[in-house]
Amino acid sequence: MGIRYSKWIYPDMTELHAQVEAALEHWFSERFADYPHISLPGLDPYDYDGWFNRLAPELMARGSDYCEREWHGYVPSPQQLNQAFFRAVSRSNKCVLEPDRKHGDPDQS
Repeated sequence: MGIRYSKWIYPDMTELHAQVEAALEHWFSERFADYPHISLPGLDPYDYDGWFNRLAPELMARGSDYCEREWHGYVPSPQQLNQAFFRAVSRSNKCVLEPDRKHGDPDQS
């Protein structure tokens, strides 16, 4: 199987890559608007049956399809998809930590 990621094939087209990544992040943010809220993983972030862990790969696959369709055959790399997805997660008010999450609270062990 050959390399098909646009960023790898055309590494010098940095402006295009930045535009696609920004558009992809915006596209992910718009998809989050389809849900009332998205709970981030609780105490077991590796629970593959968890809501967020099922949603992420599905949205990334759809994001790849979006890029190929809207950006005339541009194929994003997995790194670009992950980065755009998690940037959108971090900026979205639709994504919330589950209440039992002890992340970042030094008073709880």
